[in-house]
Amino acid sequence: MRGEPALPADYQYFPYVNPDAPKGGAITYGVVGTFDSLNPFLVKSMRTYARGMFGDPEFGNLVYESLMQRSADEPFTMYGLLAEKVETDADRTWVEFTLNPKAKWSDGQSVTPDDVIFTFDILTQKGRPPFNTRMKLISKIEKVGEHGVRITFNDQANREFPLVLALMPVLPKHAVDAENFDRSPLNIPIGSGPYVVSQVQPGQRIVFKRDPNYWAADLPSRRGFNNYDTISVEYFRNLQAQFEAFKKGVFDVFAEGDPNKWASSYGFPAFNDGRVVKETFKTKSPSNFYGFTFNTRRDEFKDRTVREALALMFDFEWTNRNLYAGRYQRLGSYWQGSDLSALGIAADATERAILAQFPDAVLPEVMDGTYEPASTDGSGRDRKEMKRAYDLLISRGYSIKDEQMLDPKGNPLNFEILTRSVAEERLGIAYKRTLERLGIGVTVRTVDDAQYQKRLQTFDYDVILGAYLGTLSPGYEQYARWGSQSKDIEGSFNYAGVADPAVDTLIDKMLAARQPEEFTSIVRALDRVLISGHYMVPIYYQPEQWIAHWAYLKHPDKTSLIGYQLSTWWSDKR
Repeated sequence: MRGEPALPADYQYFPYVNPDAPKGGAITYGVVGTFDSLNPFLVKSMRTYARGMFGDPEFGNLVYESLMQRSADEPFTMYGLLAEKVETDADRTWVEFTLNPKAKWSDGQSVTPDDVIFTFDILTQKGRPPFNTRMKLISKIEKVGEHGVRITFNDQANREFPLVLALMPVLPKHAVDAENFDRSPLNIPIGSGPYVVSQVQPGQRIVFKRDPNYWAADLPSRRGFNNYDTISVEYFRNLQAQFEAFKKGVFDVFAEGDPNKWASSYGFPAFNDGRVVKETFKTKSPSNFYGFTFNTRRDEFKDRTVREALALMFDFEWTNRNLYAGRYQRLGSYWQGSDLSALGIAADATERAILAQFPDAVLPEVMDGTYEPASTDGSGRDRKEMKRAYDLLISRGYSIKDEQMLDPKGNPLNFEILTRSVAEERLGIAYKRTLERLGIGVTVRTVDDAQYQKRLQTFDYDVILGAYLGTLSPGYEQYARWGSQSKDIEGSFNYAGVADPAVDTLIDKMLAARQPEEFTSIVRALDRVLISGHYMVPIYYQPEQWIAHWAYLKHPDKTSLIGYQLSTWWSDKR
């Protein structure tokens, strides 16, 4: 995206793999949720398609593949996969991908430029965000020779767009029923990836088996990956059931996110005798962002000052001490733990120049680097932040009558926190505890995964616990998270309903930046605007990755920039 690739043109493998990892054996993953589709490209199955099909952050692209492969050891650099060559101009107004002539579908047919063009067509017509919006930035797609596809952009595109397109999946034109693409969610697909779907039990299990004729097995960008003959994914209704199944050996690897459990729940027999081991991985990427998210489409959350007051009422210190034995750290930035974060840093000249056209977008304490999230003494009785919140609400015309907080029209300030697990419910109840002390009525409602996904997709909620993956190369995905263009698109990741000209402008400038220093300043400015907007109540972050696994699983010695990569692990169990 900026600068030069870290690896030379003749690289043999990525630095975070074991190129000689043994092939064979099997692994079983365990996940919470359900699935009713094998099609990861539809809105209606956006959050209920089977894991591992495409774009899976943990398991990889097992069935479908993209034109190029992203390196997990660089902020944003692409290497060859389905496309063996790529060419673009200095301003990136067009890009040309040349397909690898060896690329094959699992039925033996070649991957062609027609497949690439067909994919753009079908996903524009029937796909989900962000796939269905890509053509808005494209003026022309044309076939070039036997293996080439040239894509010319319009003036809405940006410098990141060629890399985004390199991450696009490619679908087989000859094997997709275009008319019924969105009507047969459980049809076994044909892909170009290392595995084929061999067994499906909807909502319970999916099994992938290695394609013995996988075309890219010896490609540098695939060497050391996909080391199992069989990959199974088991589904569980909740975290407790999932963990109990892991302890019994139903599945092989467990990513722990609860510090209490990490410290005290691993005294079961398999761990005590060494059959299960715990490992900690350190990353160099920003922490994931996790927090209560206000749906600003709702009238009660449209006022920034009201959101700020509500944010002050989350007692992190009490919650951390009582729910997590004090083992978490407070989150405050959308790029926490990286140079992109604005926390503790005054805005530089570049930031101030950009933000000058939006004088109200950043709060003074955020601009000068003195902002910190609200803090208490952890007793649960500290009234300092409550008084600040009360004063802010009173300044906006709110009042208390009969121990109820009333809005300027005299209506009670009530809302619902929608959760999907016991862990989220506990957090919601902790927040409710302090809000009710100020006369704010809160209901915590836990629903099953299918209902939660439906309500999330249609923005049918007041407050949720939202999460975003951290990245050292924020780019086009920020439109989907915060851009005004995504506010009303069903299924988008703009959970808070943000529509702010300052945010839109900063994302535009961020994508146009060519120099690392300029890029860093712009992202920090965006961080300041988002922090000042109080769209989310930041909760906590986990500075390390905690993984428990059965001891027969092995992994490379080197950890990538963004942490462990399950797709590079292997099994000694035969």
